[in-house]
Amino acid sequence: MVFTFGIFFYYGEYSPEYCYKYIRSNTQFFLTASNITFYGYEKGIFISYIGECLGAGISFLLYRKGIQYVKHPVPPNSKYLNKLMRSKGKEAAILIVSLRLLPFMPSGLINLGAALSKINILHFTLASAIGKIPAMLIEGYSVNEVLSWETEGKVALFIVSLLILVINWLIKRKRSGV
Repeated sequence: MVFTFGIFFYYGEYSPEYCYKYIRSNTQFFLTASNITFYGYEKGIFISYIGECLGAGISFLLYRKGIQYVKHPVPPNSKYLNKLMRSKGKEAAILIVSLRLLPFMPSGLINLGAALSKINILHFTLASAIGKIPAMLIEGYSVNEVLSWETEGKVALFIVSLLILVINWLIKRKRSGV
């Protein structure tokens, strides 16, 4: 978590709203922690991986279905996602695998970009499954390490994370002149 908030500083994302949206959209960390706690390390990661793959496939289908009802879809403001939306077949699959490897690329945007592209559900699901393997292993390892910390370490992590959020909020507030 500290690492995550440190990345916000690095990339210039000082907005608490951005941090909140990122955390809210990344509840899989908490689900992975639950799965590892209840089922053990290997089974927990496997269950989380299957859940993420199923979730990606279902959201792809829902986005694709929902796009039919939108008159003027607004394309994402990202050159990679715009390229994904214009791609098809093998090129789209390679882009999906590549985008899944980026740790701070929201899955929802990848799913939306893929739904707007010409890729079929089979290629999307395979590309997503391949791209999610390294991310799931890193996430599982990180969660497992935090779970093994003593209470003092977890409290320290919470305090440092909260402090970083407050500092981000103060910087943003000062820059906006509020």
